[in-house]
Amino acid sequence: MKPGNDDITVDISAVVPLYNERESLPELTNTVRESLLSTGRSFEMIFIDDGSTDGSFEALLDLKKSVPEMRIIQLQKNHGKSAALSTGFAYARGEFVVTIDADLQDDPKEIPALLKKLDEGYDLVSGWKKNRQDPFSKKITSKFFNLVTSFTTRTYLHDHNCGLKAYRRSVIEHLFIYGQLHRFMPSLAHSNGFRVTEVVVTHHQRKYGKTKYGFWRFFAGFFDLLTVLYLTKFTTRPLHLFGSIGLVSFLTGFFINLHLTIRKYFYHEGVSNRPLLFLGILLILIGIQSFSLGLLAEMITNIRSRDKKYVIKNIYD
Repeated sequence: MKPGNDDITVDISAVVPLYNERESLPELTNTVRESLLSTGRSFEMIFIDDGSTDGSFEALLDLKKSVPEMRIIQLQKNHGKSAALSTGFAYARGEFVVTIDADLQDDPKEIPALLKKLDEGYDLVSGWKKNRQDPFSKKITSKFFNLVTSFTTRTYLHDHNCGLKAYRRSVIEHLFIYGQLHRFMPSLAHSNGFRVTEVVVTHHQRKYGKTKYGFWRFFAGFFDLLTVLYLTKFTTRPLHLFGSIGLVSFLTGFFINLHLTIRKYFYHEGVSNRPLLFLGILLILIGIQSFSLGLLAEMITNIRSRDKKYVIKNIYD
């Protein structure tokens, strides 16, 4: 089966990525279905089993017997949440797409509220877990992550990483996520001109199993943030990034060596064995290399930009 292999369309596609969440699946399926039924629109529920080893796939097959709206995709192995979401987006047939985690912490009853917000003209609506039911350590790291992400990306949300989100189809068709970039979907959408907002949603304590996220996620998020900053601010002008770094490095090294040269010829001081001399030379070399890297990146960007397609909002002939 390939994405878009039939002409069936629905109003709403609910995409549910999961990894080892067998115990929560019966309740999750029922509550998501009831919430979607309450909208009065046609819908489908796409469950992406991201290589579960606890029998989650078998549980999904059993549930599908009584839930005709279910579609199930099983990945060969665990690839991560971004890969699962990307797969679900590729197979979604709805004009609107809702994502929700399978751990039952985000309340499916909030789905109609997110869709109502989309009807106001927004392109992406993110849930805000205002009263978050998580351990204190997770609350603190999450608050810090959201503050830094809002400040650096200029996408001012209280909760960037809430699993409960609603999208217009144009958003998921335009954005490509990989690695762990699902945390930054609002920022990526905002940088591409889509209207982004958030609504307060109910958050529950985890009922089954245990969290899949360790402390390493905090550090991984920092590197992912750097990736997003590059993709949103410098992907079409890489020389602005590498050139700036190179210029600062080169000038710092140049003035260090200029200072040492003055000390040598006017004050007759020996500088050949001073560590500061080698630091100055190193900074100059780094500056030249960074600038050269920026030029190469500009050449690659120039070639790729010739085939780039942009999102067209309206055409009037």
